Amino acid sequence: MTRLWAAVALGGILAACGPRERIAGTANEIRDEAHLLVVRGTATQDAEVVERAERIDALAATIHEDLTGTQDITPAWMKMVMIVGGAVLAIAACVILWQTGIGTAIRTAIGWIPRRKMSQAELAVDMLDPSRPEGDREFIAAMRQDPEFDLAYRKAQARRKAAKT
Repeated sequence: MTRLWAAVALGGILAACGPRERIAGTANEIRDEAHLLVVRGTATQDAEVVERAERIDALAATIHEDLTGTQDITPAWMKMVMIVGGAVLAIAACVILWQTGIGTAIRTAIGWIPRRKMSQAELAVDMLDPSRPEGDREFIAAMRQDPEFDLAYRKAQARRKAAKT
């Protein structure tokens, strides 16, 4: 669950608005506060407060004008976080494809067969050909090059030995 919250926090950081948008939002808040000061100064008949509030409003308005000539620049550390995040997502996608078997389905759909599997298939064809000297033992030896098959083969041998005794 902690990893989920960390991922959500990282996504929030990456999706946060840029500095221009934050500056514009802050300038709007300053203008709202200045308008409230004008209303308050007018109600209390304080000319100095009204004058200063109108100056604050004018200065905040120039911020909006100046923002049109600026651009957001992504900090170097943020670029690095984005690159690392993309790499982690790519690796996670590969692991998911591999572990679910979808990767194998994609490989077979495009016709890519690993070299080890091709050599095992060639040996199986040779084993079934009566004119070839390859036998069952060579085929089993080739199959045992696959770590998963070798582990399953050893377990089957152990079960067979246990059943005989």
